[in-house]
Amino acid sequence: MKRLSILILAVLLFGSIALVGAQSRFVVLGHKVHQQVSTGGPGGDIVSEWLKKAGVSSVEWQTLGSNNDIRDKLFREATLSSTDISVGFVLNTSLTPAVKEMFEPLDSFLASAPIEDFQDIFPGLRDAAKFDGKTYAIPFRHATSALHYNEAFFEEKGIKGPPKNIEELLEFIPKLTFTRADGTPVYGFVIPGKGEMYANTVDLARAWDGDFVSMDYKSSANKYGMVKAISTLADLYKKGYYPKAFTSIANNDLNTWMQQGRVAMTISSTGRNTFYNDPKQSLYPGKIKTIPIPASKEIQSKYPVAPAKTEFWCMVIPKNAKNKAQAWDFIRSLSTKDATLKAALNGNGPVRASTYNDASFQKMVPYWKAEKDILDVARVAMPAFDNATQAADLFNEYAQAAIIGNMKVQDAMDRLAEEVERLLP
Repeated sequence: MKRLSILILAVLLFGSIALVGAQSRFVVLGHKVHQQVSTGGPGGDIVSEWLKKAGVSSVEWQTLGSNNDIRDKLFREATLSSTDISVGFVLNTSLTPAVKEMFEPLDSFLASAPIEDFQDIFPGLRDAAKFDGKTYAIPFRHATSALHYNEAFFEEKGIKGPPKNIEELLEFIPKLTFTRADGTPVYGFVIPGKGEMYANTVDLARAWDGDFVSMDYKSSANKYGMVKAISTLADLYKKGYYPKAFTSIANNDLNTWMQQGRVAMTISSTGRNTFYNDPKQSLYPGKIKTIPIPASKEIQSKYPVAPAKTEFWCMVIPKNAKNKAQAWDFIRSLSTKDATLKAALNGNGPVRASTYNDASFQKMVPYWKAEKDILDVARVAMPAFDNATQAADLFNEYAQAAIIGNMKVQDAMDRLAEEVERLLP
């Protein structure tokens, strides 16, 4: 009987310990890069400091290879009665209005245990994480568009300095469209026309403060800024300054073109600067410069540089998470100024303005000034919504028809705006 009592006590004790262990699991779902920039590199491990303070033994990272895979798993888990996931990383394109049903609104946490200098996080990122005035996500990592230009071609053609406005950029394009001595044709300016063409074209439209879909879910395809962008591409195409096969040029193709010296100017994320100047792959290492997309003279009193698009990963707490207070403490810890800087030194795209003032970061990122100037005014390509994929497909159809001359630009954009309006929430 005594042995039986001891056995029962041992079982109960072991069960209690196992239960405590199960309850103490802290699971983070995201991409491998989120784990890497958080746990190692020149900046150090920013998670280990939180573990000590929180009394958590370890963070269980669950990483998947693509945004779609991460989103699908996180959204599926968020619809269950409960989930082991404490914090999830979400790309802004997945922040549809449905997040209000799946993720915890964070305003009460922000009030009771504020994030350090929350206003230091760039406004375009903070605004895109709100629905009905409530914050549902905290930005962590960004990728933001800029203009990249080949300085060697500028020097060869006697062009002094980068363009100061979009009007000057357009004047440069004919001069920078030529055939190199080795017979390679060079285009003055190209942006990808395959895949999510809307996102690449939005960057050009932002030179006139244009949009495809505005942040308040209004179809803006037929408004001045976007019409100006499509008209510009149509004019370049008609005059032979734009590739006839532009619809087959994807982002990766254009990245290779920049390395090979087949295009003088393009728009892509600031981080591509390192790739374009890679001495092992580029024909022009050190010659590819990165600056903000120049704004039109028409809007420079409001925007000194074009409010280019930015995309960002952010952290959310599922509504059915088991320990929301601890999850918020984790997010809060990873969002401090010190943690943001350390993650940036590990290779993260910093979401705070103050990070760009640090000498160590400036030394590591030669284009830091351009990136900061862009982020001061940047906003997402368009707000996320359930029918975004269909809207993007429609953009490809009508924009391409307008550029190659099968439709008048304004007619195509009017039709596009009308059809997209039906898809908006």
